Amino acid sequence: MTITHHLDGATLMSFAAGALPAALAAVAAAHVAMCPRCRRDVADLEQVGAALMADLAPVGLERAPVPAPSVPSAPLGGRPGARGGETGDIPHPIAPLLPRGLDAVSWRWLGPGVWDHLLPVDGRGKLRLLRAAPGRSVPEHRHGGAELTLVLRGAFRDELGIYRRGDVSELDESISHRPVTEPGSDCICLVASEGPEEFRGLLARHWQRLRGI
Repeated sequence: MTITHHLDGATLMSFAAGALPAALAAVAAAHVAMCPRCRRDVADLEQVGAALMADLAPVGLERAPVPAPSVPSAPLGGRPGARGGETGDIPHPIAPLLPRGLDAVSWRWLGPGVWDHLLPVDGRGKLRLLRAAPGRSVPEHRHGGAELTLVLRGAFRDELGIYRRGDVSELDESISHRPVTEPGSDCICLVASEGPEEFRGLLARHWQRLRGI
């Protein structure tokens, strides 16, 4: 597996600091588990953060500390850069969400050759698996906020390049694209989005409303 599309440096920094929304953090954790380069970068960022914290003077608390916001402890479990590895097609940080693997997922039909499966996640945003048959395309759209897409099986291409297993696509509301799956096998991706997609074209928008995407 050769990974050519990595997380942006700012995203890695937010992930290492625990500042990403839970859905995006789940995809980031899965990519880091698959990608030695990003795993090293996160470990370096954690060391920098620890050094900065060590230089801070202690401050007394006048009241009990406020609990940290809830994060999906099951899929992320532990330090983000501490460990890599996979169970079959599943990166270990999200393995608790898919204990029976990708082949046992209950898919929801979205349209000809396209299915999804929602995954539980705390906080704002959506986390899901998206599956598309070979040669299928998703109508052109832009995103209502940040979106991270990690390829778990197969491959797809869009205006920005071709994405294979382990590659991650990082988009925001400024980018419009039309993903098309590569020939050979279904493409299955782990997708986190902060807001709903904005599809172009009347038919695509009607399809979006019908399927509740």
